[in-house]
Parts: sequence; C-alpha cells; structure tokens
Amino acid sequence: MAVYQATASAPVNIACIKYWGKRDTKLILPTNSSLSVTLDQDHLRSTTTSRCDPSFEKDRLWLNGKEEEIKPGGRLAVCIDELRRLRKEVEQKADQPKIAAFPIHICSYNNFPTAAGLASSASGFAALVSSIAALYKLPATPSQLSLISRQGSGSACRSLFGGFVAWEMGEKADGTDSFAVEVAPRDHWPEMHALICVVSDDKKGTSSTSGMQRTVETSALLQHRIKHVVPQRMADIKKAILAKDFDTFAKITMQDSNQFHAVALDTDPPIFYMNDVSRSIIALVVELNRASVEAGGKIKAAYTYDAGPNAVIYAPEGNLKEIINLIVTYFPQADTFKDPFKMFAAGQEEPGKLPLPAGFNDAVAKKFEFGAVKGLIHTRVGDGPRVLDDSEALLNASGLPKTLA
Repeated sequence: MAVYQATASAPVNIACIKYWGKRDTKLILPTNSSLSVTLDQDHLRSTTTSRCDPSFEKDRLWLNGKEEEIKPGGRLAVCIDELRRLRKEVEQKADQPKIAAFPIHICSYNNFPTAAGLASSASGFAALVSSIAALYKLPATPSQLSLISRQGSGSACRSLFGGFVAWEMGEKADGTDSFAVEVAPRDHWPEMHALICVVSDDKKGTSSTSGMQRTVETSALLQHRIKHVVPQRMADIKKAILAKDFDTFAKITMQDSNQFHAVALDTDPPIFYMNDVSRSIIALVVELNRASVEAGGKIKAAYTYDAGPNAVIYAPEGNLKEIINLIVTYFPQADTFKDPFKMFAAGQEEPGKLPLPAGFNDAVAKKFEFGAVKGLIHTRVGDGPRVLDDSEALLNASGLPKTLA
C-alpha cells in the first residue's frame, strides 16, 4: 500500500522591525508590519515529518519526542484544517488520491531549546505547514502558505522565505492581505552574519502571546509606534537591505529593538524581558561602534532582542572575529566556542584572549562570571524551507516517532 509522507525543515527568523501586538487575535493579524532575517538551517532549524494513513485513529502530534494535544479550534488544528481544505480542492480538480480525509501523524523536532527566546514557534509552524503542503502536493506559493502558518504563530509566516523577509500587515478584516514577501534573497547579501548570545535557555516569564495583548490594551507608546514610527522604518530598512547599507540597517535594527522593549516597559503592569547581561551586551556593541566611527570607520554591529534576554548581533562577516572576541572577553565560556566559519586560527588564537579594538573603553561593562552567557551560536543569513528525503524522516514504518523523550 502507498505511503503518503513528507519531511521538511524550516528556519528560525529574527526580526529587525518587531511584530508586537495583534489587531485580530483569532486570525493573528498584526498591528504593524515587520521585517526579519532568516537564519541558516545548517545551525538552527525545525524538522517535521507528516504522514496520513487510513489506519490512523486520529490526528496526532509529537514535539521533541513528547505528544502534544491538538485542541479543536486551536492554532495547530486551524493550520491542519486549512491545509486539508486546500488538498480537497486539489482532489476535486484533478485525479489525485483522496488522502485529505485520512488522519495525520506529525512529528517535529527543534535542534535548539524551545521557548528560550529563540523563535521556535516560528520555525516550528513553518516546518509543519511546509511538510503537510509537500505531503498534500499543494500548488501554493510561499506567500500563500505564509497565510496559513501566520494563523499558527504570527512570526512563522516570515520563516516561509529565506533571506530578508517582510510580513506586510495588510488591511482587510479577513487577513487575506496579511502575508510574508521576500525583500531580498539570501544570495543578495550573503555576508550578513549573526551571533546569538544565549543568556538564558529557561522558559519565559511572560509569554509573547499574553504580553503583546497587554501592551495593545495599555500602552500609549505602542499606538504612536504603529502609526508614526514603523511605516517609515519599514521603508528605510528595505532600501538599506537592497543597497547593502549596513550602517543604516544597523541603526534601524537597534532603534527598533530599543523601542520594542520601551513599549514592553510602557505596558501596565510593565514587562521586563532583558536583564543585566542583556544590557551589558548593548553597552559593548554601542562602545564598539563608537570607537570605530570615532576612528573614521563604520558601524560594526547591530544588536536586537526579541521577547527574552538573548542577544542577536548582526554584522558583516568580516567583523565577527572581533565581536566574538569582545563578547567572550566579558562573558567567558565554559565550553570551547564552536567556530563554524573558522574565524580563529586553530591552536594559535583563542576567543577572549585577543586584544580589544583600539580606542575601546573597557570600563563600559563589568566582566561576568562563567555561565552569564550560556552559549554562543555563530550563524548567517539562510534559505527558506527545505523538503527533505525519507532518510531524514522522524516517523518509523508504523507511523510513530523514531525517538521519544
């Protein structure tokens, strides 16, 4: 008997213009447009295998080896139902196997900590939608699929593309014009790299979903942001990306991160996502840029923070060695830095042991103990979802996970 199965992976994205606030909580329609960089799946990804079979009793989902409930009317169910509806359309128009009615088993795995301030829901829902779309052989574009993944997790719509991606907020009440579009592919600016500083891998105190709705209800600053600030920033950062103008890209990225956290602070009661370590990393990046500009150079790095304390530092590839050395100088690492791009000469150079840049004021932050930054992930701009072959499938011959937690 035929096996109907597909496996796909999808990337993490980290926003430069932040999405924070919904105008429709059911359809997940945002109060403002947003823009992100897709990160390389060779370092951070969610992988999902989907299989449908008439012998299955019901729809089931396993995440990182643990079964999760698919609640009727919940975000998972909404995505699955919408993909099923599209499959039924395909079956009505063409002579295709009638598999839409079969129950489905879904197994998903993230190769990084879930809910740790890294966007696991974004890559997770993008992988789920990509996997089921491949299973159902849907003739849908990434933008069309982003309409579905958006209803699982807002930022997931941006993980349907590689490179530099905008989520256009749209205006229609039904959400049909609120989807992701590619601003520029990965190959346009491949020198864009990122250093993720994992400050905490604990679950967040205030979830994004509840936090952002409290902001919408109580923050006057958010109303100013969405009406007067974001539209111009979206236009300006798109121009900067197309021109590969890192100075402008960096300024806008840091300003928007700062304003997002100001809006969180303006919420009643206030929300604090950053901690002392987060703020010290900001101080180091600001000082690195000040010293460079004062010496006649350019901005070297841009920090950004999502709803958590972890820092993401964007920079051109040529600046990463200096940035990694700076971070490790102030935040010593218990584990040897994994150097995927061979920035440091093996056996001769060690991160944290090289001199700081000329003119850098080393008093801008104190040096922390081991463990303040738990780990560093050096990655770069990456591609969109990939359909994988069966050798990477997460389900066994009987349609159950190969590994359970």
